[in-house]
Amino acid sequence: MSTLHARPAAVRPEPRWTHVDDHYVDGAWTRSTATARLPLVDPATGRTWGSVPDGSADDVDAALTAADRAFRTGPWSRTTPSQRAALLLRIADEVEARAAETASVNTFENGSPISETRGAAANAAGILRHVAGLASWLETEDVRPFPAGGAETVVRKDPVGPCVLIAPWNFPINLMVVKLAPALLAGCTVVMKPAPVTSLSIRCVVEACEAAGLPPGVVNLVTGGGDTGDRLVRHPLTAKVAFTGSTPVGRRIAAACGDLLRPVTLELGGKSSAIVLPDADLGEMASALIRTCLRNTGQTCYISTRILAPSARYEEVVDRVTRTVAAAPQGDPFDEGTVFGPMASKAQYDVVRGHLEAAHAEGARATTGGRPAETDQGWFIEPTVFADVTPDMRIAREEVFGPVLSVLRYDDVDEAVALANDTSFGLGGVVFSADRAAAQAVAERMDTGSVGVNFFGSNHNAPFGGRHDSGLGVEYGIEGLSQYVAFKSIHRRTD
Repeated sequence: MSTLHARPAAVRPEPRWTHVDDHYVDGAWTRSTATARLPLVDPATGRTWGSVPDGSADDVDAALTAADRAFRTGPWSRTTPSQRAALLLRIADEVEARAAETASVNTFENGSPISETRGAAANAAGILRHVAGLASWLETEDVRPFPAGGAETVVRKDPVGPCVLIAPWNFPINLMVVKLAPALLAGCTVVMKPAPVTSLSIRCVVEACEAAGLPPGVVNLVTGGGDTGDRLVRHPLTAKVAFTGSTPVGRRIAAACGDLLRPVTLELGGKSSAIVLPDADLGEMASALIRTCLRNTGQTCYISTRILAPSARYEEVVDRVTRTVAAAPQGDPFDEGTVFGPMASKAQYDVVRGHLEAAHAEGARATTGGRPAETDQGWFIEPTVFADVTPDMRIAREEVFGPVLSVLRYDDVDEAVALANDTSFGLGGVVFSADRAAAQAVAERMDTGSVGVNFFGSNHNAPFGGRHDSGLGVEYGIEGLSQYVAFKSIHRRTD
């Protein structure tokens, strides 16, 4: 085992909230009826520092009743898209005003490095402002002629109704706001449920909505675990569900929504590949490696944790990847220099440790890391690179969700594409090459929702979504907004 990089003690500000008893329902913080509690544990130290209610059936019913009432009888249903866009812009300003506190609470909750969480509020504000700019799509009259003439059809874009929004723990702010913003612009009301371990940082977003002047019942917040989520998904007043999280949970939500004939958007897991073409500049690859392949201590759905290297340059690629990962500091997530923090929970730590053990047992070679970090507190896994990985190994097929890379070899580009597509997932990917046209040609052959050339990033203008076991539907862009719209065709005579 190796020890954590020695770093000076970081300042760890105490959160404003610790043990809370309330949810946000119908425009007010309301005491939960639940007796069960969910602990909040600092993953960098293992110290329990807070708790939240494990929302009851009564809590769920109260929140969805408020959302339904606000949708059907409140002022929200009478606002125009432009009026709602103006409110989104005010929410964006209020979110930015809470940036420092949001980052601090987020890091306390899931151990994401402060350098990562500090950008959450700015990114969330950017999402809100971008979505606000799509109001004209909702307002533009869409009239389509009948093929035979004599009549035309007006296509209306109505809000789908009260939406349940469920976000995961790795990016709790942005992965909630990317659902919240289009739902609100479309005219929907919402009930938000964050992941149990990141239940408090979303309160900053709720406070921003309240300060912006949203009417009561438009935005509601309920905390809780799996049972709470299941009640929200199956509640008779829920009109649509949007979920980001694991594929197994996504399957259960999809099954429930299918049984209820309820629309659902699912952004799930991934096992993406970074194809290093023979002419790739390895210095350029290394500069993008952490962000593209190990962002947020490897706890990111779209990152390319399988690196496919040409046989002729295999050891050269392994060496550059190994040196890059080994040089990135691991430590206290509140330290400005930390690149790799802890796993977000003890459960996730155990999952990643199991993957490491399986990789060693199946013959993979750890060129750096490969074990839990040597520390007397927190849930740290050494940043790890495995070489001599074959496509049949568990480490090459299953989502690890930790700071672990696998380097596989290929002989020609056709084999590289086949390896990249040999997965049940289809979320992200990247191609590294000095020839952008050649890289794009390879990217077009990859069976996945998004691919980057020499980098990877989400574009608020473009749809983001997965294929196969990576989900259903998309977020971002007009396409993401359309997920919260119910289309209606009104036919009328013109002769």
